[in-house]
Amino acid sequence: MRSIRKIKTSADQRYRRHLRVRKKVEGTPERPRLVVFRSSKHIYAQLVDDERGLTIAGVADTSEGMQIEGKGKVARSFAVGKLIAAKAKEKGIAKVVFDRGGYQYHGRVKAVADGARKGGLEF
Repeated sequence: MRSIRKIKTSADQRYRRHLRVRKKVEGTPERPRLVVFRSSKHIYAQLVDDERGLTIAGVADTSEGMQIEGKGKVARSFAVGKLIAAKAKEKGIAKVVFDRGGYQYHGRVKAVADGARKGGLEF
């Protein structure tokens, strides 16, 4: 007999993991949520205030002002972290809550976090 369950794609599984993380992680005006989205080619980071439902700042690896040291996507991700930290400092934000977006804390996602720490953000 055939199974009735629908086959879950990896995107569906990531979305469910993200919802599970979001139950525990909430951004406030004083300590916004640093969200990471990773596609196959690019990486994006944004600061979100969940109480007001507002994006405070956003950065992509295609944004202006990127200073990439090295080659590859991990180096671009590190630069995204540094740039989002600089934008947060402009807005007077020093502490954030990190939301890995359902991705494994490894590789490019970890590089964004390391770049943000190097830029002066406190997790």
